[in-house]
Amino acid sequence: MTEARFCVPTYFEGVAMTQVNAPHAGPVDYQEVQAREDFQELRRTHRSFVFPMTAFFLIWYIAFVIAAAFFPDFMAISVWGNINLGLVLGLAQFVTTFLITGLYVWFSNSKMDPKSTAIRLELEARGAGLPEEDKH
Repeated sequence: MTEARFCVPTYFEGVAMTQVNAPHAGPVDYQEVQAREDFQELRRTHRSFVFPMTAFFLIWYIAFVIAAAFFPDFMAISVWGNINLGLVLGLAQFVTTFLITGLYVWFSNSKMDPKSTAIRLELEARGAGLPEEDKH
């Protein structure tokens, strides 16, 4: 009789880590996985954040470059002492980059990770990603 194998999730710093024991390890049809509704939902979730945020940042960045190139008097408006509007908006580029990164980390951890973890656990339970000698 063969040894029963199963997937045992453990947690490290709140992240599910797995040790895989697959009962029916075999080849995984990744095109079939990609066509499944749960994977499509994961893609929609990812795109619902990434595409709008990318559009927002590109518009914001291009507007800054256009303002700097074609409206120097506007960018030269003094805000406080020797600090002008161009400097403030330039520094705001960095702030928005860090803000978007933080938002993406939050979004990924709270919205995408649970969905991707469920898919990963299922695939690992089926033997995906294991070295060939460990699949049987």
